[in-house]
Amino acid sequence: MQYLTAGESHGPMLTGILTGMPANVALNISAINQQLALRQNGYGRGGRMKIEQDTVTITAGMRAGRTTGSPLALLIKNRDYAHWQKIMGATADNPDQLRVVTRPRPGHADLVGGLKYDQQDLRNILERASARSTAMIVALGSIAGQLLAQLGIHAVGYVTGLGGQTLADTEWPTNMATLRAVVESNDMRLPDTSQVAAFHGAVDAAKAAHHTIGGQITVQVAGLIPGIGSMQNWRERLDGRLAGAIVSIPAIKAVSFGDGPALGEMAGNAAQDDITWTPQGGYTRASNHLGGFEGGMTNGQPLLIHATMKPIPTQPRGLPTVDIATHETAQAVNERADVTAVPAASLVAQAMVQLTLAQEITAQFSSATLADLRSSYQQFAQRMQDRRND
Repeated sequence: MQYLTAGESHGPMLTGILTGMPANVALNISAINQQLALRQNGYGRGGRMKIEQDTVTITAGMRAGRTTGSPLALLIKNRDYAHWQKIMGATADNPDQLRVVTRPRPGHADLVGGLKYDQQDLRNILERASARSTAMIVALGSIAGQLLAQLGIHAVGYVTGLGGQTLADTEWPTNMATLRAVVESNDMRLPDTSQVAAFHGAVDAAKAAHHTIGGQITVQVAGLIPGIGSMQNWRERLDGRLAGAIVSIPAIKAVSFGDGPALGEMAGNAAQDDITWTPQGGYTRASNHLGGFEGGMTNGQPLLIHATMKPIPTQPRGLPTVDIATHETAQAVNERADVTAVPAASLVAQAMVQLTLAQEITAQFSSATLADLRSSYQQFAQRMQDRRND
């Protein structure tokens, strides 16, 4: 399974291509659109989310509600393009001198991208580098999630910290369906709704101070059997692939698994997950310090993947920069932005995890059709279970 996206923030549409999807998978378009709506939700989002009403159209690879095995083609129209058509039109008769950007924003791709691709108008960089592209990632990830659900695998992304406000150490649902329902019921994507007001306060304080804030997110995955991934070569280690996928999300600057950085402060005999065995359940682990991975492979424990998102670089009061046209000191351009996008980032991270797991599973198991995939996956699961019980 491979995927590719195209499109600019203020262009006519976002496009996605997903290859390697098994045939005969019934896709729920409404569920994809629900995920797109959740991405636009979130306390602290900016004015752009009031303009767009993202919905997906599948133009290839699906017939009568089921995948055909052909490449899936998706599009999401940008409603804001109506106001940008003269600026962002693709043909030569569109003027290219409107809304020119020459004051790069620190923390964005503006300057480095402009130098690399020899662009005097940095809009040609920021339009593609924009996090608007994550709308298509969420749509593609929702499709991958629907495929994983056919195998009993479920992922939920949620927020654990925001602008210094940390989720209090309380119990939250362990059942994945319940956890998802709680997370999707509030606009901070918190697993504990009693703490929503405190997180709202962090956003309100940042808005009043005219700056942006980042935070921490977690993606939890349940239902994976042991042995997904490989220790044979570095590029085959699944935790490495997941880390790379998460870091590719705009503004993500750190990734960890399980107890993460705390593992570096623990004694060696306390940081591992002791192996136990019973005749009924076979091998299991007494804890999950390592977040469900050993040697780059799943070990049957829930995956716990954590990430840190930096504050959005675009500031209401532009940061100091240099105008590339004059080389004079200037204030960075102020494109429309959010106070925070951490809740949305948790959903994007969920999508990236689903895509990466679907890629790994369709590569490891026969997957021309859904029936092939189920049979191959279940056969391997049974072999692993038999070995666990030996």
